[in-house]
Amino acid sequence: MKVVLLQDVKKMGKKGDIIEVSDSYGRNVLIRRGLGKEGSVGNLNTARQQQASRDHKAQVAADEAVIMAAQLKKVTLKLKVHTGEDGRIFGSVTSKDISEAAEEQYGFQLDKKNIKLKEPIKTAGNYEIEVWVHPKVTSTIHLVVTAE
Repeated sequence: MKVVLLQDVKKMGKKGDIIEVSDSYGRNVLIRRGLGKEGSVGNLNTARQQQASRDHKAQVAADEAVIMAAQLKKVTLKLKVHTGEDGRIFGSVTSKDISEAAEEQYGFQLDKKNIKLKEPIKTAGNYEIEVWVHPKVTSTIHLVVTAE
């Protein structure tokens, strides 16, 4: 029996997947619990169209991420920070600071969770920062930290 999943089911599939299960398991477990619906012709066609739509949207998002990654490689962010006499920064430059600088200087909206710092930035200088634009696409941003 074919069943279209309405929710993610562990070890079976994700929402929208069309799976093949035994008749009793499909009727007595999946359909009765509201985890799936019977694989009639209409339901199967709807599920295939929705899957094609999701695939297309994912491809468009990946293409946009590649374009954004190319633009980010050209970016040079400038941050001015307060430093002590020895040139060390009070505190450190965080991914939140970098995200805010990218938004303010270039209009890029970067999630602070997607900015990967190898080590905390505690001194003025030039840095290459890795940014995840998409789960499969990464880019780098050149960061210049100067004393104020």
